[in-house]
Order: sequence, then C-alpha cells, then structure tokens
Amino acid sequence: MSATPTAKRSSGLRHPLSLLAISASPQRNAAKPNALFALDAEVTNVSGHCLWVLVDDEELALPFSEFPWFRSATIDQVLNVVRSSGSHLYWPDLDVDLSLDSIRHPDHYPLKAKV
Repeated sequence: MSATPTAKRSSGLRHPLSLLAISASPQRNAAKPNALFALDAEVTNVSGHCLWVLVDDEELALPFSEFPWFRSATIDQVLNVVRSSGSHLYWPDLDVDLSLDSIRHPDHYPLKAKV
C-alpha cells in the first residue's frame, strides 16, 4: 500500500445541482423552446362566454363578464399565454397581465376594466 494520498475520482459533474434541477425541470415550456424557464400555462377551451386556462394541475375559468379583454380577442391572441411568474399569467398580444389570485377570486378585486 502506498502512503501517497489519491484524489477522488471525478463524477464528471461540472454544474451546480441547482442549475441542473432547473434545466431538467418539467416546467420547461415545450411549445416555446426559447423560454427555458417559462412555467406552464395553456388555454384548454374557449366558448362564447368564457375561456379556460390550465395552470399546473388546476383549470381556471375566465368568464368574459369578469375578464372582458378576451371577448373580442382572436383565438391566436388568447392562445398566446405565458406564465410570467409563479403567480401571474401574461397575454403579450393583448398586453393583459393577471395574477392567479385575481382569476381565482375576482370578487376580491372589485376594480373592473372598461373596455
């Protein structure tokens, strides 16, 4: 046996684990490949009076009576939604930014839009 200390064999891991966890996260938006850290949000249905958005495992209804910006929007404009943070959805074509709380509890936000 040699008394010379030997170096630990490298695992080949060069990036901090936190970076790998983020880049390998299922939160990557496959529909928008350049949005590496975008969180998932998807419009699942549009009717004459409402649209529905799937956020994580929760489907949220946005009635046009409460969210009038979507009433005259095109389907392409409505479908282009980005989860801009953990708690906000953003429709860039309409310049509409809504907190998830305001969607879940519109009665807590009495100020209504004038469209």
